[in-house]
Amino acid sequence: MDQRPERPDTRVTQASAQPTGVPRTGDGARSGGAPVPQPWDRGESHYDPYEERGYGWVLFAGVMISIVGIINFIYGIAAIANSKFYVGGAVYIISELNTWGWVIMFTGVVQFIAAMGIFMRAQWARWVGVATAGVNAIIQLIFIPAYPLASLAIFAIDILVLYGLLAYGGRSRQAA
Repeated sequence: MDQRPERPDTRVTQASAQPTGVPRTGDGARSGGAPVPQPWDRGESHYDPYEERGYGWVLFAGVMISIVGIINFIYGIAAIANSKFYVGGAVYIISELNTWGWVIMFTGVVQFIAAMGIFMRAQWARWVGVATAGVNAIIQLIFIPAYPLASLAIFAIDILVLYGLLAYGGRSRQAA
């Protein structure tokens, strides 16, 4: 059986631009000096897989509620101004387009404020976001005669925002 001595790995990686088998300066484990302390050696790593799970949903909810808040504000102004943006001759279940314009404009402002709080991980903002997303989902169902496709799309976004905030919004970093 032919036994060959092990060769050091001499491939060059782009990150180091130096052969991987050659010790780097300051790499104590390979050069014989003291090892370089890493954050995880000092206990500074705050990564908790259960804490970070769902953070993407909360971030998505914050971004979507801010976009929906801006859209609601613009649509509210359009409804108050009696613009030609909405379907003409639409019949509403409750009240008229002008009244719903004020309601949706106010909802949009509150949604945008809640989104800023969600980005700061404030618990009050989570609950305000849940409340405004729920109210906005109902308002969008009432707005179906005025702009059907847009109201259904915003309704779907509100449901996703509700899921993100209710399922994952309560996770907050606990003091170590």
